[in-house]
Amino acid sequence: MKKTIFLLPLLCLTVAAWAQERIEPIPFGHLDQWAVRYIKESKILGGKTKTLYAVAPTDTLRMNAPFEYGRHGNPWSVSSAYARVSGIDKASGTVSPERRGKGFCARLDSRLDTVSALGIVDLKVIVAGSLFTGKTIEPVTNKGTSDPYSIIDMGVPFTKHPVALMLDFKSYVENSNVITYAKATSKPKNKEGHDCPQMTILLQHRWEDADGNIYARRVGTGCVRIDRTYTEWQNDFRIPIRWGDITQQPGFQDYEGLNVSAFKATNKQGKMVPINETGYGLENPTHVIIMLSSGHYEAFVGHAGNTLWVDNIRWVYDE
Repeated sequence: MKKTIFLLPLLCLTVAAWAQERIEPIPFGHLDQWAVRYIKESKILGGKTKTLYAVAPTDTLRMNAPFEYGRHGNPWSVSSAYARVSGIDKASGTVSPERRGKGFCARLDSRLDTVSALGIVDLKVIVAGSLFTGKTIEPVTNKGTSDPYSIIDMGVPFTKHPVALMLDFKSYVENSNVITYAKATSKPKNKEGHDCPQMTILLQHRWEDADGNIYARRVGTGCVRIDRTYTEWQNDFRIPIRWGDITQQPGFQDYEGLNVSAFKATNKQGKMVPINETGYGLENPTHVIIMLSSGHYEAFVGHAGNTLWVDNIRWVYDE
């Protein structure tokens, strides 16, 4: 039976408990800087110019070209992407800036993306909006459309020991017990289930063998599902990080467990390979994966209409 971590206990931490803590901003985690990309889709798709956004130094790019993630100390990538499949240019946008006060926040939307050639619907896919640490390898090709993680170098180097991730969020969650399976077919299928936003932090100790295989032990875990709509901003919300083997700790949920081979990373030879989580450990972390998403199901499955807004992403450390 699926369980959800309720937010109330986390929101009721006392100020006294925070007195000896240090808050450290994550680079570009204020989400006030964005690069705007204008991608012209192929004529067979209608030839319209679509707008994509990336968390990055402020810039405007008017070209159908890969975006270079990871520059200027920026750890963030997004689910929005430029694709070139079988010579056809397409843009898919599920992440965008939204005005908040004098700055911006990130809006992450789950959408049913339709690809239509010459007025004929060829395929439909459910795409969840995600903001994550890592690099998307563009342009997305045929392989990336069937396995999105095959074109994502997931995670960034990180060696510290935070006690929590802090951020501001609000949400809109569809009140439905039916999810849509839309995996590159013109006939999506509906099945029983409920999708909602999920916020995940995975701290890993990684190593690579002589054959270029990447392995990892999970040393820190934080995960929360937002199972209802929050119309007002939940400021300074904390996702606690638990260290070591969490499977025997109170409140453990199956979805917090090892992510065996699902995520991928670039090895020393420049090849994208699975990150094989072999178990839990207490070594120093070498990498961190932060994944903030409007849905929690596998790729191309979920609720179109879910939205997660996030802002001011920070680490919390004990002094």
